[in-house]
Amino acid sequence: MPLATRFALGKELIALAKDHEFLLFNVDTKAVGLEEFGTLFPGREYNLGIAEQCMMAAAAGAASCGNKVYVVSYSVFASMRACEQVRSFICYPNLDVTIISSHAGLQVGSDGATHMATEDVSIMRSFPNLTIVQPSDETCARAIARASVDFHGPLYIKVHKAPVPDINPSEGYVFKLGKANAMCSYGDDIAIFATGVMVGKGLEAAKRLREKGINPCLYDFHTLKPLDEATILEAAARCRCVLTLEDHTILGGLGGAVAEILGEKCPVRMKRIGIRDVFGESGEPEDLYKKYAMSMDDILLAAEQLVGIK
Repeated sequence: MPLATRFALGKELIALAKDHEFLLFNVDTKAVGLEEFGTLFPGREYNLGIAEQCMMAAAAGAASCGNKVYVVSYSVFASMRACEQVRSFICYPNLDVTIISSHAGLQVGSDGATHMATEDVSIMRSFPNLTIVQPSDETCARAIARASVDFHGPLYIKVHKAPVPDINPSEGYVFKLGKANAMCSYGDDIAIFATGVMVGKGLEAAKRLREKGINPCLYDFHTLKPLDEATILEAAARCRCVLTLEDHTILGGLGGAVAEILGEKCPVRMKRIGIRDVFGESGEPEDLYKKYAMSMDDILLAAEQLVGIK
């Protein structure tokens, strides 16, 4: 059974903490496999209570003294309740703080609209100095954890509540910040750009499209900022149509970012699969994906429309 990306990231950080001297700040909601951090590494964990703004400010203070700091919270609080502190105290002075942001998107399911961040990437992407990453499975999450300990500067890691299928090889997996991973290349009919939990859906969609006579290529954009512009432009020029997949609003997320690049440098036919300017609600994730036109059928239909079959 695969681990949720939040637990995979946390477990990897526990292992890395033995050889890397970083601090952990939390607000009673670690929930990412780091529950035993303070016991295992006394003096390196600080619980600020339910006070996300204070946590970000305290983390910034610790980082300004030369420490590498990780903070943990739910996405809705990390990106919105503590928005000013992330912007002004962490990003503006370009401090070495990594924000682990969990429980976002429709994949959260039962948490409902108030706790279901569907706009966090849009907010965070606008802050200078901030790098944003999102794993597609357990293997990718562990690779992000390893990359994060050697990374310097503000970093936002978006992880997920529930397990997702393993789609990357456990051996020989290559992760590079800022470089999208090619997941499959059946042909040049359509380029599919996906991120997070939607990469697995994109992989299944690519197989089904091939059975329908449509030959796609699929890329995992685990790094949402800086975006791999070279891969976007090369694939768009080669395929002449692009489909983006994300469990996030299409306004300012992966789809919006790709549209910005293509609109300026390589205009092609394009569709964005994601949440369309509405709030989420409680429910099973697959039911919500269907309601918000993000299901497998919606992905296939969008691809067929782009290549001119429907």
